Amino acid sequence: MNAPAARSGPGSPIGRLGFIAGQVVQELGYDDDIDHEWRADLVDVVGAELEYDDFTGVADVVLLWWRDGDGDLTDALVDALVNLADDAAIVLLTPKRGREGEVDPADIEEAAVTAGLHPTGTVNAGTDWCAQRLVPPKAARR
Repeated sequence: MNAPAARSGPGSPIGRLGFIAGQVVQELGYDDDIDHEWRADLVDVVGAELEYDDFTGVADVVLLWWRDGDGDLTDALVDALVNLADDAAIVLLTPKRGREGEVDPADIEEAAVTAGLHPTGTVNAGTDWCAQRLVPPKAARR
């Protein structure tokens, strides 16, 4: 399946989140409610299937689908860091405002900072989801 450039090119939400061909992406929090079309576009961009939660290699990006009620977000972010390569990122996907399972932005900020991450801007990740790239602070990446 070839994704339209508007959905998967450099200026698209997938491109703005830093996804590129050849990356190893570990996916956590997959469930029936995810945006399957957006996910398929992501697979097309990286050129490989996503790794599951039992992956033990090194990931360039961890894709974390998260909903209110899934547990402790800070713990999930810390766990997501285990297989992450140096200078890599976590892409956190949460339901959009007003959707079932939405997560308060203040909770995301608090969890990210506690896990030692810096949240960047939010982008649209399909009809019901938004995505946020979480990165280590610049000082920690040197």
